[in-house]
Amino acid sequence: MPALPDTIADPSDAAAAPPGRPPRRHWFEPVRLAWCLALAGGVALAWAAYWWTGEVSTDRLRAAGAQRLETYAASLENLLDKYDFLPHMLELDKDVLALLEHPGDAARRHEVNSYLERLSRQAGSRIIYIVDLRGRTLAASNWRQKDSFVGDDIGFRPYLQNALRGRPSGFYGVGTTSGEPGYFYARGVYRDGRMLGVAVVKVNIEALERGWIQGADKVMLADANGVVFLSSLPAWKYHALRPLPASVRASLSQTRQYHRLPLPPLPIRHEEARADGTRVLVIDTPGVTRSGTAPPLLAQTRSLAPRQWTFIYLSDLSQARANARAAVLFTCMAYGFLVVLFLYLRQRRRGNRQRLQAREQLLAAYNNLELMVAERTSRLEQTTQSLIDEMAVRRQAEQQLHRTQNELYQAGKMAVLGQMSASITHELNQPLTALRTMSDNAVLLFDRGRMAEARDNLAKISQIVARMGGITGKLKSFARKSNADLAPVSVHTAVSNALVLVERRLQLDNVAFTLDISQGDIYALCDSNRLEQVLLNLLSNALDALGTLERGARRELSVSVWEKPGSVLIRVADSGPGLSDEARARLFEPFFTTKPQGEGLGLGLAISEQIIRDFGGTLRAEGAATGACFIIELRPASAGP
Repeated sequence: MPALPDTIADPSDAAAAPPGRPPRRHWFEPVRLAWCLALAGGVALAWAAYWWTGEVSTDRLRAAGAQRLETYAASLENLLDKYDFLPHMLELDKDVLALLEHPGDAARRHEVNSYLERLSRQAGSRIIYIVDLRGRTLAASNWRQKDSFVGDDIGFRPYLQNALRGRPSGFYGVGTTSGEPGYFYARGVYRDGRMLGVAVVKVNIEALERGWIQGADKVMLADANGVVFLSSLPAWKYHALRPLPASVRASLSQTRQYHRLPLPPLPIRHEEARADGTRVLVIDTPGVTRSGTAPPLLAQTRSLAPRQWTFIYLSDLSQARANARAAVLFTCMAYGFLVVLFLYLRQRRRGNRQRLQAREQLLAAYNNLELMVAERTSRLEQTTQSLIDEMAVRRQAEQQLHRTQNELYQAGKMAVLGQMSASITHELNQPLTALRTMSDNAVLLFDRGRMAEARDNLAKISQIVARMGGITGKLKSFARKSNADLAPVSVHTAVSNALVLVERRLQLDNVAFTLDISQGDIYALCDSNRLEQVLLNLLSNALDALGTLERGARRELSVSVWEKPGSVLIRVADSGPGLSDEARARLFEPFFTTKPQGEGLGLGLAISEQIIRDFGGTLRAEGAATGACFIIELRPASAGP
């Protein structure tokens, strides 16, 4: 009996196939589906690579732009803060008060004009002038020039109206007489509580803009109405970020803030908001790019209160888009390589000739692999030789590490000094202003033979100079590099030196400070300069936390020092918002900070904890009912130095 076949052929297939040819297989539909899925997967992978690379590159630009934006804002604030004292200083001059009381005195007017001319030259301001209660300029530092302000009526200016209402204010505008832009400070001049007039100082801030133009950054400064009045690109200056409403234009026309400038809107062709608060802009400005096509720009803003100005920093996104396109190209090449490899492996399963071709390709790949192994072997030998050489350098690197740690401690102190620079500058500006006024008064007293009053005046000058010397002496002591050797240190002295550097902030922020320390001195085994650095960092962090409280909230800061067997403890506590469990667990990690972005690097507590650990002590945060509490525990010294 003949054997039956393993499978039974479909009669329709047999009928459809020509004689001598195998039946046709229905494979077209599955293969087409597989190719469609592969193509869709490649497109999805390329899009994901483009999106991820673009986001990473944009985030790097945003981080760098935020840092640059803070630098520009600090530079502008420092420039404007230098002239805050000038209007107040004019209130101390007797000739100015006499002129406001007797505006018709020509001799007195000449004296005041000459005095304002000298004062403006010494202070570096553009113009200083005195205005009566009717808005008429009585005296000005440019009285010799053709475009003198003397006799001008500026009652329409908002800064003068605010000053006449008893609200000192600042104002940026284009001069109606000279056509020169500038920033105006205005403050009322009083005598015995009665306003006599207004002192106005005009400062030219266009020099700051010239520095922007010379740099490569794109920066704009806009006022509360969105008018760009400073820009690193001249083509953007005196343009509006949005079309100005008719009411705003009417108000600007009334105050003549920008005189007769048309203030057209910026030609923004495209604007897109991002989830992180930034925007992507395309500004069609002729001459911005060589190719004539405006690049996409990442716009970051920072508000300058209370002036209601907005700093805008623009980063070019062309490189980020180029990186994204390169990532797409690389992804497509890698995906194509994988597809080709898949086809190659699939092809190996076919016929003898295909297996022979695959064997030849494998042999070629093997030869390439041998070359790679030879190259890797050569590189390994070079790496081994480099490691042998590196062992000789290792000891030098360890020594350099210790020097670098000391430099990091010094950098931390310099960062703290930088954060306090604004308050210290204000602390020194007031005595300097008083010294100038009292010195002038001393000369007048000598000329008039009033020796007793002149002697008292000079004694007060000596006290002010001694106070300034104390401040700068503490700064000099704090800034010097620390000695690595440990010695007995007076904890009372270290706490006192740190408090001197934050005394001004305690007064300005209205903080209730409490010091609990024993009458007898306590000595700890450490380095005095580095201990003061740790104390100053903890006090500064506490003041920053208290500064976040709402107006009217109770601000308290306390420092306690006591001694127990085997330990000296220093406790710094505040009534601020406190620390979360997550923040307390990561407090001493480098670059971790709870402050807003751009206001801290997150290194202060990490450096402080390392310093206390080098002393053989500990720095820890303890739980408190309100606010934050830090404990420094040091080894006691048997006796003082």
